[in-house]
Amino acid sequence: MSELELQLKTSEGAVAQPRRSKRTSAFWLAVPIAVVAVAVFVLPLTGLLPAAGQDLNATRQPPGFLSGGSWSHPLGTDKLGQDLLTQFVEAGRLTIMIGLVGAVVAIGPGTLLGLLAGYFRGWVDRVISVLIDAQLALPFILVALAIIANRGSSLPVLFLVLALTGWAVCARVTRSATLAIRERQFVLGLRAAGASELRIVFRHILPNLGGTIVALGTLQVGTAILIESALSFLGLGVVPPMNSWGSLLAAGQDELSTAWWIAFFPGLAVTVLVLLVNLLGDAMLTHYDPRKRRR
Repeated sequence: MSELELQLKTSEGAVAQPRRSKRTSAFWLAVPIAVVAVAVFVLPLTGLLPAAGQDLNATRQPPGFLSGGSWSHPLGTDKLGQDLLTQFVEAGRLTIMIGLVGAVVAIGPGTLLGLLAGYFRGWVDRVISVLIDAQLALPFILVALAIIANRGSSLPVLFLVLALTGWAVCARVTRSATLAIRERQFVLGLRAAGASELRIVFRHILPNLGGTIVALGTLQVGTAILIESALSFLGLGVVPPMNSWGSLLAAGQDELSTAWWIAFFPGLAVTVLVLLVNLLGDAMLTHYDPRKRRR
């Protein structure tokens, strides 16, 4: 084997090893997220959860692993004697659903605008870039307060807030990726062959952005969960009788000195889930973004 072939083989192996490690890290990050999702959606179907009713004889009961607790209420009870594990699981379903829908409503317009700005350039790029900069300059809490004060608190209004506060980041990343793809040889060949601009954009460039879009969507799930939890903590998010982890955290803030477990477990769940989702999204974005992959 010649020296040149040996160097090429060594460099290919060096590139393949980080890629395999990135795929492995993404897999191990996806496993606990999948476990949480399965537990939240499957446990209510098993009949293993305690009853959801009130029990005034068991108010503020500590978790089963603490002194004075009972394993009939593994995570304890609240001030009305309601089982916290049952509330935790039911609230988790709504939190995950809000994260997924919030990601979709932000990714949709963000991807479309970023794709148009990156491909057509010119005045289209300038207008969309100004809109992106204007949106990123506004604190999301001010946007949320303005919309909720005008429209009231509800799930559709919450999804509107998530769309308006999340599309700009997605558009900026999609625009950068489109700028790189539009200069590739296959795009230049399609133009020379007389393919229409819309056909090139939606039939050829958009599929090549699939990995980046999935990575952005994963990141946006964590962002949506965090925003919903913050708004629910302030009383501006999920409206009773529905519960999310953010609303459970808000309900337990007044009980921290006497029954800390009411707020601890929802807060821990939000922290861990958002951390895992963001790490997974960052690993996927690093894999699909050529600039980060080179670094």
